[in-house]
Amino acid sequence: MTAPPAAPSGTTAPRPGSVRRRRRRRPVRPLPGLLAWALGLLFFFPVLWMFLTGFKQESQASTNPPTFFFQPTLDQYSAVIGRDFVPYLLNSVQASVLSTILAIVLGLPAAYALSLVRVPAWRDSLFFFLSTKLLPPVAMILPLYVIARNLGALDDARTLTLVYTAMNLPIAIWMIRSFLVELPKEVLEAARMDGARRFTEMRRVILPMIAPGLAATALICFIFAWNEFFFAVNLTASQASTVPVFLVGFISGEGLYWARLSAASTMAALPVILAGWAAQRWLVRGLSLGAVK
Repeated sequence: MTAPPAAPSGTTAPRPGSVRRRRRRRPVRPLPGLLAWALGLLFFFPVLWMFLTGFKQESQASTNPPTFFFQPTLDQYSAVIGRDFVPYLLNSVQASVLSTILAIVLGLPAAYALSLVRVPAWRDSLFFFLSTKLLPPVAMILPLYVIARNLGALDDARTLTLVYTAMNLPIAIWMIRSFLVELPKEVLEAARMDGARRFTEMRRVILPMIAPGLAATALICFIFAWNEFFFAVNLTASQASTVPVFLVGFISGEGLYWARLSAASTMAALPVILAGWAAQRWLVRGLSLGAVK
């Protein structure tokens, strides 16, 4: 065998790893990143404008062209709080949080039965749950109103909690089932061979693996319940009204109070934004669960 030719004197032979790294380097293209930032700012601009308008006076909020430079003030936020905003906020928190918890607690065993146990006619059950979401809310309001009136449950936050639970339960079942279907069958079989029963399997194996999916499902159910307006405005009067009903009070025959409405909308959107920010890590993992095996 002949030895490989030596490198010329005064030079150093390049390392194979460095050659590969140089070959793998690609030119930096900032255009896609700049385009993504531009689109993100474009979609976020209405939220930013609503936030800024809440710090204006009414005369500055409705000018044409818009007022970009102004002296910030908290008068609009003080006016919103002065109109008893806190009880509406507490009603929304109670109905949204409790309905989300109930939807997860009831949807988890149903999704488990429809994915890992495969009960008889499981396809029909799935499409039945989905068909309930296709029914228009206006077709359900009359029987719901009559039932709530006969039970003395009108203008009660607990009634909204039950209605929101029924509204979000099909979504919870479908989402949780999609996460359960993607679980590795080998892990479940190993747990069963070790003698784990269904409750132990659910508590120690399944729940830790689909926790991000449950967080994503809970966040979506919370957002749907928080933004719901139709049932809240028809089943409540004054004691159990929610934040969306409160926002309608700023629309009067005199016109729109843009600055005050923007301040109230910012306060109404803040809990959802904080919930999404706190659960963003779980949300990303949950929405991508099962995408790559």
